Amino acid sequence: MSASILKLHNATIYQESEPILTDVNIDVQKGDFIYLIGKTGSGKSSLMKTLYADLQLKQGEGIIVDYDLRTLKESDIPFLRRKLGIVFQDFKLLPDRNVHKNLLFVLKATGWTNETEMNNRIEDVLNRVGMLQHLNKMPHQISGGEQQRVAIARALLNDPELILADEPTGNLDPQTSVEVMEVLQKINENGRTILMATHDYALLLKYPAKTLKCDEGKVFEVVQKTV
Repeated sequence: MSASILKLHNATIYQESEPILTDVNIDVQKGDFIYLIGKTGSGKSSLMKTLYADLQLKQGEGIIVDYDLRTLKESDIPFLRRKLGIVFQDFKLLPDRNVHKNLLFVLKATGWTNETEMNNRIEDVLNRVGMLQHLNKMPHQISGGEQQRVAIARALLNDPELILADEPTGNLDPQTSVEVMEVLQKINENGRTILMATHDYALLLKYPAKTLKCDEGKVFEVVQKTV
């Protein structure tokens, strides 16, 4: 049985009606940590959005956590996203509720009903990212780096097979970026698969891993020292 969690074969990635990446071939194996780099406008975000079905895959083949992106029905998208952990650049925490209630909202929205199980799960994921002590704080009461840790905890709630991190350190200063990367590295060491889009080359040097680059309409693997 293949250990592929994500496989794209001869895929074309569109930005609105225009193809931005062509002949894309990617194979992400269980336990991988892979960077996705490229200049602004090179197709990184469009590729990520295609993977979590915000954009449709119109050409080529794409399988992600056992879902076929070409034949994916609208009604299947919530189920696909439950098997993915998605971390955004701008955290996307709900500003009108505390950390606990932000995570509770996600669990209820994805079908959890037992209050004890939900509370235990929330405490578990917050503990993993070092944020348990901020359980009752509102998003505006914690720093950007702490908000991103909460966002990572939120991504872990449903025990995802793959985490898609789209510029997770993009709004953070260098020291905070390193702290967030340490959290992601630890999650990866525990067996979680991570695909991370980034433009922060300092992190690539500090935490080397397989790197894919979007450039001139193609995606290809690059050797670290030539990034």
